[in-house]
Amino acid sequence: MKRELISGHSPYEQAFGFSRAVRVGDRVVVAGTAPVPADGSPPPLGAYEQARVCLDLIGEALAKAGAEFGDVVRTRMFLTSTDHWAEVARAHGEVFGRIRPAATLVIVAGLLEPAWLVEMEAEAILPAKAESSARGERTDVGNP
Repeated sequence: MKRELISGHSPYEQAFGFSRAVRVGDRVVVAGTAPVPADGSPPPLGAYEQARVCLDLIGEALAKAGAEFGDVVRTRMFLTSTDHWAEVARAHGEVFGRIRPAATLVIVAGLLEPAWLVEMEAEAILPAKAESSARGERTDVGNP
């Protein structure tokens, strides 16, 4: 099966030897994405703003792989403090509120750069060509 490597702008990709995302078949996996602005400026100060940077970068990686937010089936969020959960949840909900992927939020002791408050990952499964018109739709099982 073909393996497509998606690069981003992170200076850590070369140092660590990783890709922003990898697509194999119908699956797209986006690596841990920190709030590293493309212009090299420092990350925003707030958790909400940092989460939005992470989500924008994830969206760019998904698009390069032929996917979109509606294809995401799982996200992971890593926060440096419980104080940040509501702001990160707000940003995540703005993007995924109707899509509702499986999600995990983990509080960690720290991230690579002390200024980072959040890091996010995402996994997507591309629909079969015949299903592409249904992107973003969901079927609820159990409680809505």
